[in-house]
Amino acid sequence: MHFVKLKTYIVEDNATIRENLIGTLEELAFVEAVGVADTEDAGKQWLTTHPAEWNLAIVDLFLRQGSGLGVLAACQQRLPHQRMVVLSNYATPDVRKRCAQLGVDAVFDKSNEIDALIDYCVAQSNSLPETT
Repeated sequence: MHFVKLKTYIVEDNATIRENLIGTLEELAFVEAVGVADTEDAGKQWLTTHPAEWNLAIVDLFLRQGSGLGVLAACQQRLPHQRMVVLSNYATPDVRKRCAQLGVDAVFDKSNEIDALIDYCVAQSNSLPETT
C-alpha cells in the first residue's frame, strides 16, 4: 500500500473550522492543503482555473458570500480523478439528495462524521497514482 498526498482545496468560511480541519487532515489523512476560499466566487474561480492542482475539494454549503452549491455546480465538469465532498452542519436527506444531483462524491456532517471524512481521504490518497 502506498500513500500519496491528496491535494485538497477547502471552501469554508469559518477560519477556526478551516484551520482545525486542515491540521487534522494533514496529520491523519495524507492531505496537503493547496488552498482555501471563504466565498462561492473565490472557490469557483480557483477550482475551475487550476484543474491540475487539486484531487479533492471539501466544500461547506453556507459561505460568507454565495453558497457551496454554486461551487459544486461549477465543478461538475471536473477531471475523472477529482473528488468533491461536502462537509456541512446541514447534511439533511434533502441536502444529500441535492448534492448527489450535482455529482458530489460524498457528504459528511461536521458534527459527527469527521472520522468518516478522514477515512474517505485516506482511501482516496491510497487510490492515487504514485506519480501525482
